[in-house]
Amino acid sequence: MAHFGMLIPSDNMVMQADSRTVNLTLSFSHPMEMVGMALEKPTVFAVSVNGKNEELLGMLKPARVMDHAAWTAEYPIKRPGVYMFYMEPQPYWEPAEDCFIVHLTKTVVTAFGDDEGWDAELGLKTEIVPLSKPYGLYAGNVFQGIVKMDGKPVAYADVEVEFYNRDKTAHAPTDYMVTQTVKADGNGVFTYAAPVSGWWGFAALNTADYTIKHDGKDKDVEMGAVIWVYFHDWK
Repeated sequence: MAHFGMLIPSDNMVMQADSRTVNLTLSFSHPMEMVGMALEKPTVFAVSVNGKNEELLGMLKPARVMDHAAWTAEYPIKRPGVYMFYMEPQPYWEPAEDCFIVHLTKTVVTAFGDDEGWDAELGLKTEIVPLSKPYGLYAGNVFQGIVKMDGKPVAYADVEVEFYNRDKTAHAPTDYMVTQTVKADGNGVFTYAAPVSGWWGFAALNTADYTIKHDGKDKDVEMGAVIWVYFHDWK
């Protein structure tokens, strides 16, 4: 079962007639199988708008997602812009993999017709930089992104893909279909076409260039670059 940091907004395209408040839910889970894990309060939760960063940790309120500790925040959208929300969680010890997991997770919300800067880099230790707009997508559209670590493309990176099975109506025919994996090319570019509408998570996994001690021993850190993208029904 693949782990995913999750950062899900109530709306990723805020129009004039919509609510001006975006509700954000932060959690850690196996989203297709709807199996939750505890998310301790992140070390970083922020938004980048037009190149300016705003710290949002003070907005977080405790919540429950999939019966595990999670966090929510209400963010008021006051002006047009492309809002890049992101979080850095505390390292999560995973005994089954004998390593720590850190998923740097982001999602993009656009508001009031602004359409510039959706491909900007946040400068995270690792991140997926979108080549397709990370909003305004139909189910069946291709989503492309570049996997980067320390600002450089990661050739042939593995990217795990899962559907957020929020209403538990999706059923994988076999365990092989729970998590799909695509490989980036030599330039770090991956491609995926979502078959159905909903939230889809993309997690590019690499080993960090540092270790964390556990029980007195140095352990590897799985560094995940995660982005959540919504695909809409064609009507």
